[in-house]
Amino acid sequence: MYFENLKKSIYDLIVETSTNLPKDVRRAIAKATASENAGTRSAMSLATITQNIGMADKEVSPICQDTGLPTFKIKTPIAVNQLDIKAAIYEAMELATKNGKLRPNSVDSLTGENSGNNLGAGTPVIKFEQWEKDYIDIRLILKGGGCENKNIQYSLPCELEGLGRAGRDLDGIRKCILHSVYQAQGQGCSAGFIGVGIGGDRSAGYDLAKEQLFRSVDDTNDIPELAALEAYIMENANKLGIGTMGFGGETTLLGCKIGVMNRIPASFFVSVAYNCWAFRRLAISVNPDTGEIKEWQYQEGDKIDFKADTEENEVAAAEEVITLQAPISEEEIRQLKVGDVVQINGMMYTGRDAIHKYLITNDAPIDLNGQIIYHCGPVMLKDEDGNWHVKAAGPTTSIREEPYQGDIMKKFGIRAVIGKGGMGAKTLKALEEHGGVYLNAIGGAAQYYADCIKSVEGVDLMQFGIPEAMWHLKVEGFKAVVTMDAHGNSLHQDIEMSSLEKLAQFKDRVYK
Repeated sequence: MYFENLKKSIYDLIVETSTNLPKDVRRAIAKATASENAGTRSAMSLATITQNIGMADKEVSPICQDTGLPTFKIKTPIAVNQLDIKAAIYEAMELATKNGKLRPNSVDSLTGENSGNNLGAGTPVIKFEQWEKDYIDIRLILKGGGCENKNIQYSLPCELEGLGRAGRDLDGIRKCILHSVYQAQGQGCSAGFIGVGIGGDRSAGYDLAKEQLFRSVDDTNDIPELAALEAYIMENANKLGIGTMGFGGETTLLGCKIGVMNRIPASFFVSVAYNCWAFRRLAISVNPDTGEIKEWQYQEGDKIDFKADTEENEVAAAEEVITLQAPISEEEIRQLKVGDVVQINGMMYTGRDAIHKYLITNDAPIDLNGQIIYHCGPVMLKDEDGNWHVKAAGPTTSIREEPYQGDIMKKFGIRAVIGKGGMGAKTLKALEEHGGVYLNAIGGAAQYYADCIKSVEGVDLMQFGIPEAMWHLKVEGFKAVVTMDAHGNSLHQDIEMSSLEKLAQFKDRVYK
């Protein structure tokens, strides 16, 4: 009975973490939403984000389709069998994946094969520690790939773009942290949270940085110097103008937590773990005798309940929304410009890393002329009749497809690409030559966009696994912002340049 109770407790933790944002995170998002300038792209993004949170609550479905690499941090009384806990985690993970609460994300690094159940060598991450308290403490964080890829580690001293030399002191640490926010831009689904680890070796530094993400957004650092630095970063990182989704705006960072450990004389690392707005981490206290949950953690303070049926956000009232019916002509595409808000009706086709690599050397399974590729790895479930249903379907980070995207658009006649975070110079040039656009959807808004998908019309290339397959999706009212157009303009490039100029104002020494 103990094992079954323990498995249920861990399953409940997984489901709650995936579908229900903690109270402290909700309050931070609500504060940012209230302070953003109405009618802007960032205000639109935050309105969509809050609606998405409400929809995830209502449907008990993943807030974001990328449920990441689940990481468990567990403290146990001395007599507790840790092997039982590990076995219960494996069974709970497999069940949560089967029930559509987690996306199957465990991929063999050599073969590329997806295990299908989120289990495999090194997945999930489970870290144990013993303590003298009389209960089991289980903490879980679901950190998606988009924000994981924006983690960064600095070795001091170093030269930083816009900030100059960062030395081996508190001022050098300050510069590294500001630079970490700048380099993330919108690719990590800003507005985000950061955990910072000072010292240690390379691996211990990253562990310390991620450990900071388990702190409450509302707490105050016990070390006065670090408490002051956290407050400084929160004030000044939001002056960079990167904004939500990298669209520009008042809110770029929602939380900053810093930890420190000793180091050896030869090394001085500053490690930063970036986390998106969908800050999914929860914890439970478990009775070591029964396996049942004693208490849920991160429940202090008021809970903000966001509405799932919010009327369309500010931009609908402030700006014209352009409707595109797929397939789309080159003429229609060349009429669009950076900043336009579009809504798409018709078909779109998902394509991530495996699909892009495949299409470079192979024919497409369907006619893509005039069509739309959606950078998305959805959470999918099949019903008893064999029909597929979309459980979560937000955009993935697009920059990974930069080596392929322009060539594929020209080869197959693709007119639009949807993703998040923007793409680079090669894609921008191809958009201008070919007549195409890049559309930025709202990162993490997996329930909002799943609601726009009215049916699954088919699927190809399932050998790559559910997240990497090419899904044929029929959509209505799928909204996104033109951030790279067919005239050589890129909002991402503009925001990066302007934020670099603003970053340079923090070059002068603050800590003597």
